[in-house]
Amino acid sequence: MSENVGKSGEEEEEDGDVLFTEEMMDENDGEGCGDGVVHDLSLSKCLVHLPIKWQSDDLKKFVREQGVEFKFAKKRRGMVVGFLTFENAEQLQRGLEVLDGKAVNNKNLKIADVLPRTIDKNNGTKNPAKIKSAREAVTPLADLSYADQLEQKKASIMQMLKKLTRNARKACPNGKSLPEWVLQSREIGGLSCKLEGIIESPVTNGYRNKCEFSTGYSVEGKLTVGFMLGNFSAGVTAVEEAVDCPNISKIACRYASIFQSFLEKSRLPVWNRFKSCGFWRQLTVREGRKPGVFSNDEDANTRIAEVMLMVQVCTTGTDEAEVATEFEEMAKAFAEGARASSPPLPLTVLVVQDHVGISNVAPPDCPLRLLPIPMSDNGTNQGQSTNVLTEARIHDHINNLRFSISPTAFFQVNTSAAEKLYSLAGDWADLGPDTLLFDVCCGTGTIGLTLAHRVGMVIGIEMNASAVSDAERNAKINGISNCKFICSKAEDVMSSLLTEYLDESEMEEAKPESNAKDGVDKQISSTEEMSNSEHVLPPNIHEEVQNIEQKDSSSEPERSTKPRFKNVVAIVDPPRPGLHPDVIKALRTHPRLKTLVYISCNPETLVANAIELCTPSFEKVNQENKGHQRRRGMGTAALARHRAKKMPASEPFRPVKAMAVDLFPHTDHCEMVMLLQR
Repeated sequence: MSENVGKSGEEEEEDGDVLFTEEMMDENDGEGCGDGVVHDLSLSKCLVHLPIKWQSDDLKKFVREQGVEFKFAKKRRGMVVGFLTFENAEQLQRGLEVLDGKAVNNKNLKIADVLPRTIDKNNGTKNPAKIKSAREAVTPLADLSYADQLEQKKASIMQMLKKLTRNARKACPNGKSLPEWVLQSREIGGLSCKLEGIIESPVTNGYRNKCEFSTGYSVEGKLTVGFMLGNFSAGVTAVEEAVDCPNISKIACRYASIFQSFLEKSRLPVWNRFKSCGFWRQLTVREGRKPGVFSNDEDANTRIAEVMLMVQVCTTGTDEAEVATEFEEMAKAFAEGARASSPPLPLTVLVVQDHVGISNVAPPDCPLRLLPIPMSDNGTNQGQSTNVLTEARIHDHINNLRFSISPTAFFQVNTSAAEKLYSLAGDWADLGPDTLLFDVCCGTGTIGLTLAHRVGMVIGIEMNASAVSDAERNAKINGISNCKFICSKAEDVMSSLLTEYLDESEMEEAKPESNAKDGVDKQISSTEEMSNSEHVLPPNIHEEVQNIEQKDSSSEPERSTKPRFKNVVAIVDPPRPGLHPDVIKALRTHPRLKTLVYISCNPETLVANAIELCTPSFEKVNQENKGHQRRRGMGTAALARHRAKKMPASEPFRPVKAMAVDLFPHTDHCEMVMLLQR
């Protein structure tokens, strides 16, 4: 989930004011960060709902085809907003008459004003009431009671369950009976399964352990470190300080303020998203909390034991010596600011991330640089002073386990609520000592490791190499030996792993006994690395060794057809886009996988994935290719129905029950957990 506000550009429907400034109208875009030609804002307009892949030439061509004359046109790929400036009032009026409401790719164009670069909210804005504060943008439910927030989220999840039922009906092959769970939905108000309720967050204020603060300019034109007031692709560029945002800790806000004060004096510019140039881009504050149970009554700051700061920059075209000086000054500013605060702020790690992309979302392998934290006058140091990158980490605790977290690794932002989430997933998964648990999209291994004592073996799959390294490290520091973590895309390895560990037919194949014994010995070696582990070894391992040794001494070799694990369960916790189609195919088509717990931070994509997992197979697999253009125009549910036609013949899952878990108080977001069985 994006740490800042807003949906993806293709999801966003921007119906309010467009908070772009005339900076986007500069004609020298791409030629540096200086100001370009100043346009008459009274003759300039924004066009909203343009195709996201259009560029300036596409916009110019479209406007000319409508017979509209203009002076200047601009559109950036990745945005749904373009800009037009006209020569005179007559051209402007004609353009508005022709373009307003014009259909483009199933969207109707909307005309919006271009706001001036510097605005006085009280005097210079035509309609200041429509400009959101950071509190309104980041925590839109903050003014509701927590009980009302929970009811609103519960109602939203119920709508998602009804949507799943409706789309499952459409996805079922003609001539086949509807699944029993679809027929039974009539008895529970159209829900695909019963919604058990909503689990509230134990902590509602200051709960986020990770915050990403953007650099930019406020509506008034002030250099600011804070949150964007909406989605950039939909025309929102203003950044406001994180004032009165109840989900953010005071420590994170304080570090944002320290960084903002430093940037005001820096000789290097902040990042300009219009022109893809600048230096200072983003500040990420990650917090590690003490172990134990906490409540809202306790000051959030007292729970925070470690802090990691990661500053994202773009060093392209900069002088190396100047950059080194700036980094030194920045480290000094953070250290002095932390010591000067009352009480002093924890500061454990300071890292710089060098990223050149347009968006602040950096790839996992983006270069990192660990900066030493200056010592205080008395010679003490609050954090790491080594430049060994492996030390760039902090620690947090879930269910009395200690987790090591590297700068870019995923870790749930609400630790106390995550404990409840993982316990629920384990309770629903029907775990036991004969269970093999697949933790798909495992991140730093939190789900698998917290449930490892309840199963025979855990296999975690994650494509972020640093997260896998963290997961392996976390297993060792907690003395957990029955976990294996694989760095790969789940869609690339899921099918083979299921076959390797679960498929009885493979175990029936004739293999030399020595090879079989070697494989078991290797398994024992990997599971007994930590002699002090309190967790159980995979079941039947020693029994299998004895069987193999007996077979070796027998004059008539025998083959064991006993599966290594009697029960297999998968828990998936994918990012917002959901599971890859190949992962869905692997989960759906392996007959031994009977139980699947789906944890989703985006119920919309859970609905889409559940359509493919829970609807009957078509008698004839549809391999017809309708082309990318048609699929791109589909919604997530429609696309899932389209892909369901290509699913190989296999037994579908059925939704059994669902639960909402509030990991994000004061926001619209909510986790959804669904148990699927067959």
